[in-house]
Amino acid sequence: MPQNTQRTRLGSSDLEVYPLVLGGNVFGWTADEATSFSVLDAFTAAGGNLIDSADGYSAWAPGHTGGESETIIGAWLGARSNRDDVLVATKVSTHPEFPGLSPANVRAAAEASLKRLGTDYIDLYYAHFDDASVPLAETVGAFSQLVDDGLVRAIAISNYTPERIDEWFAVTEADGLHRAVALQPHYNLVEREFEDGLLARAERENLGVLPYFSLAKGFLTGKYRDGVEVDSPRAAGASAYLDERGRAVLTVLDDVAAQHSASVTAVSLAWLRQQPTVVGPIASARTLDQLTDLLASVSLTLTADDLARLDAASRP
Repeated sequence: MPQNTQRTRLGSSDLEVYPLVLGGNVFGWTADEATSFSVLDAFTAAGGNLIDSADGYSAWAPGHTGGESETIIGAWLGARSNRDDVLVATKVSTHPEFPGLSPANVRAAAEASLKRLGTDYIDLYYAHFDDASVPLAETVGAFSQLVDDGLVRAIAISNYTPERIDEWFAVTEADGLHRAVALQPHYNLVEREFEDGLLARAERENLGVLPYFSLAKGFLTGKYRDGVEVDSPRAAGASAYLDERGRAVLTVLDDVAAQHSASVTAVSLAWLRQQPTVVGPIASARTLDQLTDLLASVSLTLTADDLARLDAASRP
């Protein structure tokens, strides 16, 4: 796969990001270390540079305690000696030993993540889920202090409501703290709630948007159809989208994919990448084969007509 060096600046930060982000949720869960290393190697060889993880990945799996994804990424960084060439994003609030967003926990969780990653700084550090039990001034202050101390390069927000984002930036301005530069929302062709409030905040606050579940738990790969059984940990979640609207979206995706000689996966990701404020969709690959379609999306540019048809079919 030829290297594509195109980059987009992430919000108001100095981070330059490839327009596809590699999701690390599968590392150490459905992808073992050897497979994870192969996927990471191929992603970076193609020009990819931002790897997205969280301290809680993959605590949900039987026998796992959280931190498995970060540990594999850290082992890969150490084996390849390429820390300066990649950007690492991780998150705090869901690790069983480090729940919530109190200042003490944010600090302790960051230090634990740094140890697992085998690095002395995190490029992009997220508040993973809002913690209403802690005053926002304390949480935002704790994140800002990590930047002052050189442990974190840039701050980001995930899974916050529009109103809480307003409060986050009000605190930031009032206390003269480091600004968040990125937003990670749930957003894709069949999940478009982001457009009702969060989009306006991203535009106003100059947040680079990096959507998760970009392929709707696999539904937007086109694998999930009537009468088709798919062996995947996400099959139940993906199949839930197979309603009248979901079928209409697949019909247009099939047509647009055929016109571009592309996969449904690539078209789905290209649509998302071309939405306002989106810097790059996040997508994960359990295998090298899955990564091929993800990377193909980067060089696929949909026409205005393609975008309009997909918009019409997917609008709630």
